[in-house]
Amino acid sequence: MKNKTSYSFFYRNGLSLVFLGLFTGTLGLQLLTGWKVYNEELQEAQRPAIKLLAYLRTGHCISATFENFESEFLQMAMYVMLTVSLRQLGSAESKKLDEPEEVDREPQPHPNAPYPVRKGGWILKLYSSSLFICFALLFLLSWVTHFYGSWHHHNTEQQLKGLPTDKATTYFVMPEFWFETFQNWQSEFLSVLSIVFFTIFLRQKGSPESKPVDAPNNETGKG
Repeated sequence: MKNKTSYSFFYRNGLSLVFLGLFTGTLGLQLLTGWKVYNEELQEAQRPAIKLLAYLRTGHCISATFENFESEFLQMAMYVMLTVSLRQLGSAESKKLDEPEEVDREPQPHPNAPYPVRKGGWILKLYSSSLFICFALLFLLSWVTHFYGSWHHHNTEQQLKGLPTDKATTYFVMPEFWFETFQNWQSEFLSVLSIVFFTIFLRQKGSPESKPVDAPNNETGKG
């Protein structure tokens, strides 16, 4: 067996690098096309167009970006937490119904264990839920930023129409922000439901998100 360092950097990190590249590329295209759309709205209101750097500070840009981040981090936080205790017969995404799982064993300190495991105490307790905590904090940060951007964009539109602006507390109870929020949340819940359900019956050879191709439908977990 090869030593890990004998593989190329891309081979060892290809999954992260590809998704990072896809994220960066699509985010750049979103910002570029969003800037064009926003300037069209300004021109329709007989206002001067703005430069790209100025667009990045607008509520239009901030809201559109972070409402998507928010829903993704919510999906991951709930998925990490709910899969601790909930099961789905036959799904590759579920823990087995009645067998002990490696992820449930108590952490044991050893020379190669992460520092929190070797340290123990409250640091280990915190580390034991660090994945959920990370996604939950990212969700909350994105949700607050989404609200801030959505509120500012709403007030910009009000100004373009010659209407009075609204305070943050007023906007918070208006349906506009919650419409943006729920339309993203429901799509994330649907995507999780899809992979949980379809991995019962469908397979992808070689994918760690699938059961082995010859596994029975009622086999729960990845085998």
